[in-house]
Amino acid sequence: MKNNLSNVLKKAKPYLAAILLRFLSAALVVTAKIALNHGMSPFVYSLYRFFVAAIVVAPFALHFDRKRRPQMTWPIFAKILLLGSMDSLVIPNMYFSALKYVTPTFSIAMSNVVPAFSFFFAVIFRMEKVDIRRLSSQAKILGTIVAVGGAMIMTFFGGPNLRFPWTKLEHLHNHSNSTPPSNTHQDSLKGVILTTIACICSSVSCILQAVVLKSYPVGLSLTVLVSLVGVVEGAMVALAMEWRNSCAWSLHFDFQLLVILYAGIIMSGLSYYVRGGVIKEKGPVFFTAFSPLSTVIVAIISSFALSEVFSLGKILGGVVIIIGLYLVMWGKTKDPAIDEPSNNSSQSLHVSNHQDHQQLKPTNEVSKATRDGLV
Repeated sequence: MKNNLSNVLKKAKPYLAAILLRFLSAALVVTAKIALNHGMSPFVYSLYRFFVAAIVVAPFALHFDRKRRPQMTWPIFAKILLLGSMDSLVIPNMYFSALKYVTPTFSIAMSNVVPAFSFFFAVIFRMEKVDIRRLSSQAKILGTIVAVGGAMIMTFFGGPNLRFPWTKLEHLHNHSNSTPPSNTHQDSLKGVILTTIACICSSVSCILQAVVLKSYPVGLSLTVLVSLVGVVEGAMVALAMEWRNSCAWSLHFDFQLLVILYAGIIMSGLSYYVRGGVIKEKGPVFFTAFSPLSTVIVAIISSFALSEVFSLGKILGGVVIIIGLYLVMWGKTKDPAIDEPSNNSSQSLHVSNHQDHQQLKPTNEVSKATRDGLV
């Protein structure tokens, strides 16, 4: 009984981890949106965030990875530098800069193109097995399309508003927080473009992290190195963008400091390490397939924190997202079962060849003895 329970928990671990990371990511988007609305600089925020992550994770990396850390080579260093530039510089700066112009629900909904791009890149780099004749592959493809479609429904389909008690009283007062602060159409367009670029880079970074972990399989050390890249490169960007604004660099015991600590310790530290473990075990497509779940979570949190009103489109889109996510997970669980027969057949073939070799060996020895004149 205990063995069965432990096996179930072991199999469920990557699923639970991926779902937990979606909740943590959703909380970050909403809290960061509130802090940005109160004047926090996205560039200084990213710098402080990865500085905190490097300090917190470094002692654990030194202790646990001391004996199993592989030798650093120039190819590995180049891949880590590229991964760090994407995950700690390009993605956070673009995404949180865009968050100043769009709502949390819109930004997280746009991030649901990540599974589609990740699936595309994973197939190109042969990280994902796709056989259109197999039902599991059809489910993964269809599930990815359905999940992205559900996110698009949440983003572009409105419908009648469904007001809840906690949004009725504060909606008019906080309306500016629940809609893009687009004084001009150009600001809204800027937010959409920056969000799209960040989402495409995010899908590439998941593929790249899977590649890096194969040659540098120490998640804690990789987290520290990526954070250090964010500190060095982020400092240059922050100085270039905010060198005249001394207020952007000041820290106080307020909500902005809590957002920075949460982002550094939980997201850039713990969550990045767990993300690497999930990607290493299940692949980048499995991890990114849970991205649409964040859309539902952010919509719910935003309705409380920012009084963002639900519409019929958001409800329908959330249901569609869950259906697509289920199809992807079902397809992933069926893949190993399909591959087992081929593995067993290859093992049987190997055993058969070994037996044939043993049977031929005496014959070869007799032939050798004949040539030597011993028979």
